[in-house]
Amino acid sequence: MINVMLVDDHDLVRKGIRRLLDDSSGIKVIAEAPDGEQAIRQVRKQKPDVILMDISMPGIGGLEATRKITQRSPDMKVIVVTVHDDDPFPARLLEAGAAGYITKGCDIDEIIQAIRSVYSGKQYITPGVAQKLALSFVNNQGKSLLEELTPREVQVMLMVVQGESNREISEKLCLSPKTTSTYRGRLFEKLGVDNDVELTRFAIRHGLIRENIVH
Repeated sequence: MINVMLVDDHDLVRKGIRRLLDDSSGIKVIAEAPDGEQAIRQVRKQKPDVILMDISMPGIGGLEATRKITQRSPDMKVIVVTVHDDDPFPARLLEAGAAGYITKGCDIDEIIQAIRSVYSGKQYITPGVAQKLALSFVNNQGKSLLEELTPREVQVMLMVVQGESNREISEKLCLSPKTTSTYRGRLFEKLGVDNDVELTRFAIRHGLIRENIVH
């Protein structure tokens, strides 16, 4: 039996995936979490085999949650389930330790295939994303603005565009307010934006957040 944990800030999404997986042989949903922080706490208690992780969530988000979980439990298999399918974000998540990457547009058969693949020790990337990643290397394309960001800068950006204040970001990431402000300034400089509104538009344009989660 493969024990699965669902992490998504939408209750209906979690319930929908749970219902579909409950009908699958050899797979059992044992836990759910609405954000990255709770996912980290739940993992310690429930110890699932595979985690289906959304990326666009309040708080630290799926990227940092994936990084923290895989750092503490290298054998834990995380599959990112997201609307994002543009390079370089899939690469960022794989670098953070994700074992799989699928989009929310895939069918239940592909979700099951991904779960079984990563559980057996393989990596699973939905075909469309895999093709884009492969082409980016084959064509030797230059780095995009996103690829110029460090993992921490990406993390801070996601929190900024979700409406987190400097104080909230500093507390959640254990940074000083001055350091958080420095990261924000670097983001503006690297991405060529002047304020949080422009940064948010950039994030939406590149598919890093859903427009309806911006506060």
